[in-house]
Amino acid sequence: QVQLVESGGGLVQAGGSLRLSCAASERTFSLYNMAWFRQAPGKEREFVAAMSQSGSYTNYGASVKGRFTISRDNAKNTVYLRMTSLKPEDTAVYYCAAVRGIYLPAGASDYDYWGQGTQVTVSS
Repeated sequence: QVQLVESGGGLVQAGGSLRLSCAASERTFSLYNMAWFRQAPGKEREFVAAMSQSGSYTNYGASVKGRFTISRDNAKNTVYLRMTSLKPEDTAVYYCAAVRGIYLPAGASDYDYWGQGTQVTVSS
């Protein structure tokens, strides 16, 4: 059972930046594809970004491409999401997710483990 704990959320003005972190309990962290999703009130959970086990491959949602960067440090069992040029529409609860395997999925149902989420609020 992988436990994921997100941190780094908060309140930021439009145009600002934040870095989210997700720490995993699993010693075999490097075997997991990692992803970030977000969910705003009344909306479906939305794919943000994903990174393969070694970090060689990434995938981004259309609404964040060019502004957000996913990275990971397998020695620290941690995945990060660097968010820049934030917009009010980026306001949501951000979730970290993990799945083992060789594919890098973008669907929430494809991920087996989830964190509790961290709130990001972007003011205009």
